[in-house]
Amino acid sequence: MQQPDPHHTIPGNLAPHIPADVYQRAQATGQPVVIVINDTTPTGFPWQRVLIPFAIAGAVVAGGWGLAAALCWLLDVATHTATVIAGATAGPLGVGGITLKLIRSKK
Repeated sequence: MQQPDPHHTIPGNLAPHIPADVYQRAQATGQPVVIVINDTTPTGFPWQRVLIPFAIAGAVVAGGWGLAAALCWLLDVATHTATVIAGATAGPLGVGGITLKLIRSKK
């Protein structure tokens, strides 16, 4: 059996094909012809259409919370580092020609 040309057929459901010998035998004897159509379309609501956007939105939200948590951790480490450096040096702190006076002298 030759497949129909997809460029010249009407899209949608086409009538099922009945072989000629089966049709002629049914016409001659009066027997009914039973046609079984295997329908593979799923029944019910297509949940995939709804769940994929929610999964993407959930991943974006989780990534945003992770980014905010990482930024908070980085600022926490920076403040602890600054506190340790300030505690270790009781005088002025100089880096690259810039001197910061971290603790006031008690004169």
